[in-house]
This record gives sequence, structure tokens and C-alpha cells, in this order.
Amino acid sequence: MAPIDETGQAAQQASPSGTVPPARPRGRASGARMPRWLPRAMVLALALIAVFQLGSWAFHQLTGLLINILIAFFMALAIEPAVSWMASRGMRRGAATGIVFLAVIIASAGFVTLLGSMLAGQIITMVEGFPGYLDSVINWINAHFNTDLKRVDVQEGLLRSDWLRNYVQNSATGVLDVSTQVLGGLFQLLTITLFAFYFAADGPRLRRALCSVLPPARQAEVLRAWEIAVNKTGGYLYSRGLMALISGIAHYILLETLSVPYAPVLAVWVGLVSQFIPTIGTYLAGALPMLIAFTVDPWYALWVLVFVLIYQQFENYMLQPKLTAKTVDIHPAVAFGSVIAGTALLGAVGALIAIPAVATLQAFLGAYVRRYDVTDDPRVDGNHRREPGRPGALTRARRLWERLRETGRSSTAERQ
Repeated sequence: MAPIDETGQAAQQASPSGTVPPARPRGRASGARMPRWLPRAMVLALALIAVFQLGSWAFHQLTGLLINILIAFFMALAIEPAVSWMASRGMRRGAATGIVFLAVIIASAGFVTLLGSMLAGQIITMVEGFPGYLDSVINWINAHFNTDLKRVDVQEGLLRSDWLRNYVQNSATGVLDVSTQVLGGLFQLLTITLFAFYFAADGPRLRRALCSVLPPARQAEVLRAWEIAVNKTGGYLYSRGLMALISGIAHYILLETLSVPYAPVLAVWVGLVSQFIPTIGTYLAGALPMLIAFTVDPWYALWVLVFVLIYQQFENYMLQPKLTAKTVDIHPAVAFGSVIAGTALLGAVGALIAIPAVATLQAFLGAYVRRYDVTDDPRVDGNHRREPGRPGALTRARRLWERLRETGRSSTAERQ
């Protein structure tokens, strides 16, 4: 055995060469080993990072589908009152949903057909009248600038220009892209329609499946939120439809009085675009009737502009508050901000669903926000009353003026 020194530790044995081996540092024998939990923690961290990356990639790949599902869900909420009304009278929900969708498709197809025929007719008219417009422009230039331009020279210059050649080439190469976009839009519309049909037809089954995984207290909250969403979205759609009808009738009377062609189609265009495209819909809707009226008489375009501006004020301050007081009663500033936020997040789709979504959220949160009676303080209404016994600013100014006059009179008397 190795000898024991006074401290109770074994003495180190000398090596054959007489040197003593270095002593092992104390306390490092246990710390030199890797902790047992570290490999598992590293594997778990790498797994979480991989899952996050995979989920982020899948979300970006499915963003288009998620947006289509969101649009379909709001469409189903919008037609839910009509479907429920027909279902309560003995009709099956599938048949009721099919009737509603068929009516919407027929109305949309008729509107697009009439609008397309109107645009096609106007384009043909403009093409046929283009030589006359060109002659009038050339005559005006020759009269004011002492030039000798001819229509034949201008047409030959346009046909031989590099700009026209490049434009034709780009248009020819872009036909395939336009066809692809059209097919993609049709597929997207079909996807939205199918999802909306399933959401509306199987609404009770969907609610039951959602509530089956929640406790009873949460089930009541989910059903209440669903009911609020249906009321707000349906109310928003129907109120906008009613305002579109009133707007269309008013503009139809004006256009028919001015003998503007295609007055019924233009009236439908103004009604739908001005109501279902927020913020800038009124200006987009009024541009097309102004353009068509300008081809008849430039003064007619001015009359259309004046009527659009006057009707917009009537709608904002008289018609809209009464029709939307019980459906989407939100502050105009909140509505405008929600439209901007929805546009920034989801583009045109976000602009369309922003107002009913915010109205639903406001109505749902209103039941959980505790409100108190406001104190009877004039500062609440912006009326700052003065303290009792304290004169007003006008009284103090009049007294100061009288005091200055008395001081001036006394000084004048002393000089005399």
C-alpha cells in the first residue's frame, strides 16, 4: 500500500527515473464529462428548428389556399341568413344553398355579359370614329402651329415606329401569360365557390364538430361569436346591396335623362362598384359613366361629375347611417383604418372583408368590456366652464381697456 501522509492522503509513488508525476487537478474529474441532458437538449432544439422551418415553408406554400378558405368562409356567413330562412321552412340546406348560389351566379353572369357588350360596343364605336378624331386633332394642330400635317403621314409614322413594333411583340408574347392568369382566376373562383358551398350547406355539422372538442362554457362563446359573425356579415352585405340598388336607380334616372347610351348597365356598375369597393369605389364607379357621357357631350360629363359628388354626400350623411346603424355600426375612422389594414395584409380581399370582420370583433368584445357611467363633467363634452364668480375673458379685456383709458385721462389732466 502507498504510504499515508499527515493529511490522510496517499503519498505519490516516485517514478523509476525519480521524478514525481504531476498531480491531477481537484474537482475536474466530474466536470470533464458532458452532461447527460445536453445531447437530448441539442437534438430537441434542432428538431424544433426543423419543425419551425417546415411549418414556415408549408404556410408560405399554402397562403393562397388559406386566403381562398377565408373568402369562402365570409361568403358562407353572408348567405347564412338566406339559407337558414329557407331551411326553417322545410327546404334542405343543400338545396337552399344551391338556389342562393345559382341566383348569385346568374346575376353575376348577366352583369358581366351586359358590361362586356357595352364595352365592346364602345370600343367598336371609338375605333370607327378614330379617323375623325385624328382629323380634328390634326386640323387643330395645323391651325394653331402653322404646320402641314396629314393623316396619311401620321398613320405611316405610327406603323413604322419602333414603339408600335415593340408593343405588338410584347402583346404577342404576353398572350400566354394572360391565358394562364385567366385559367388561374377561374380555378381560384371554383375553389372559393366549392368551399363556400360546403361551409353554408354543412354549417350546423361544422359547428357541432367544432363544439365537440370544447368544454360547455367555451361552446357557448364559440356559438355566440358565430352568431354575431353571421349577423354582422349578412347585415353588411344586405345593407350594401340595398344602397347599391338605391344608387343604381338614382344614377339610372340621371343617365336616362341625359340620353347617355347603356344607362341600365352603367347604373348597375355605379351601384355595385361604389358600394362593394371601399374608399375609392365611388370614384372608380363614376369614371366610366363620365367617359361615356363625354362621347355624347362634354357638358354631360360635367353634370355626371356634379351628380356623383352630391349623391355621395347624401349617401354618407343621410342614407348610410340609417341603413347601417344596426348592422355594422362602427366609427367612420375605424372603418377607414380597418380597410387600410386589410388592404395591407390581404390586398383587395382584405379591403372587402375588413369592415364586417372589425364589426364582428367589436360586437363580440363589447359583451366582455365593463362600462361605467361617465361623470357629469363639462370637460367630457369639451365645454370648459369658468369658475363661479370669475369673470370671463371678454369681461376682463373690457375692464382692462377701461382702466387704461382712465389712466390716460388722468395723465392728460395732470399735464394740463
